[in-house]
Amino acid sequence: MEIVFNKIFLEHDTGMHPENKKRLEACFPLTETRVENGEKYLPLFHTPAYVERVKKTCKTGDYLDSDTPVSEKSYNAAVHAVGATVMASKSNDFALVRPPGHHAFPDHSSGFCIFNNIAIAVQRLVNQGKRVLIFDFDSHLGDGTVKYFYNSDKVLYWSLHQWPAFPGGGDVNEIGEGEGKGYTINIPLSPGTGDDIYSSAVKMFLPVAKQFRPDAVAVSAGFDGHAQDLLLDLRLSTNLYHSLGKTLKNNFNKIFATLEGGYNTSTFPKCLHNFVDGVNGNKMRFREHPTESRVIKVEEFEARAYALEKKLSEFWKL
Repeated sequence: MEIVFNKIFLEHDTGMHPENKKRLEACFPLTETRVENGEKYLPLFHTPAYVERVKKTCKTGDYLDSDTPVSEKSYNAAVHAVGATVMASKSNDFALVRPPGHHAFPDHSSGFCIFNNIAIAVQRLVNQGKRVLIFDFDSHLGDGTVKYFYNSDKVLYWSLHQWPAFPGGGDVNEIGEGEGKGYTINIPLSPGTGDDIYSSAVKMFLPVAKQFRPDAVAVSAGFDGHAQDLLLDLRLSTNLYHSLGKTLKNNFNKIFATLEGGYNTSTFPKCLHNFVDGVNGNKMRFREHPTESRVIKVEEFEARAYALEKKLSEFWKL
């Protein structure tokens, strides 16, 4: 897995907003890659009216919603973020892009996200007859992504996210509907969750992901679960992200990723490189002391995990 990056992603000017260009600049030095303009892929997910609204709003520089500012060059950055994610889906790489995408819906923006990069790339694979596992370890629920694939049995959406937190939802009872019932795995984690609980959650529900037998694994890679991140209250270490990458490598063949959250510019690059090194089978570069959770947090997780196992046991062997 290589990092796909282009300076065009720095042109999405959000000022002092938490999602700003310093996130990517903190990862320098990076090798610049020529990336595709993904505008032609937008109809796979987004409505024409919404795309036109984004274009017009970017020309004047305003907010698409209360959380998502745009500037003159934001549209160009956003369509190239889509293109880079599609490129990564072909080459099994990591698209280090902004703006992020997993909160974006077909007809509106949300949570710093303009176009849903991961959902577009996944829908393209589904149209080719592929079965895709979306592993969303950003610690906010990818509400735009999960809603879109909620009725599909061609996509298994697996999310670990803090609850309560933006955008809400993501309860263990939300496991899909219609043909997609049993194909959504929501694991809500209490504030204060450490490496121990997180690792247990991955291990416990990994058998479902393997039984699904995906042709590709699409990763919504957000690093906002780190203990020092600015927007959430999980307590993960840099070690955890290396472990996630290693787990994916050991269990699946085709893996690609695109960047979602991660807002502490000191720790985010370390988490990113640890994850990529884990996928590539390389040693952990940035090691911290593993974090442990308080007993009450363990008990909360165990109760939720039991309820989720009971829900999913109708569809999968656990």
